[in-house]
Amino acid sequence: TLLTINAGDHIFYTDWAWTSFVVFSIAQSTMLVVGAIYYMLFTGVPGTATYYATIMTIYTWVAKGAWFALGYPYDFVTVPVWIPSAMLLDLTYWATRRNKHAAIIIGGTLVGLSLPMFNMINLLLIRDPLEIAFKYPRPTLPPYMTPIEPQVGKFYNSPVALGAGAGAV
Repeated sequence: TLLTINAGDHIFYTDWAWTSFVVFSIAQSTMLVVGAIYYMLFTGVPGTATYYATIMTIYTWVAKGAWFALGYPYDFVTVPVWIPSAMLLDLTYWATRRNKHAAIIIGGTLVGLSLPMFNMINLLLIRDPLEIAFKYPRPTLPPYMTPIEPQVGKFYNSPVALGAGAGAV
């Protein structure tokens, strides 16, 4: 569950939205299908993917609540939409009569197509991700990734700053 939760750092969708979205879509689709099919094949219990998705959703709501309690905005953490895709996977597993290859191919395709779509809609509903990333930098970011507010006009007559500016151009 932790591996799935942290794939693509998607809990913090709001940092670098579309990059996170692409990494998240690939990683989450793959892990949901592989994890659920593996578990269903060994337990023979349909409904496992939905159970797995529900656990991840609850886990992310807890993380959302924790960050909110720390003073971050409510939409700083975006809860991904796993459950509908997982239900499609469970339905496929049930419909293919335990044919593991069909379950993986058909169910995997359904998850791969639906999960990014649900999460794109989810992502479009939140505030400007870049604004949030600059306004509320995460304390867990390494220093070299922490956004720095531009110091406009602070060193306007410094020869060092002028030289650095010319070099940057």
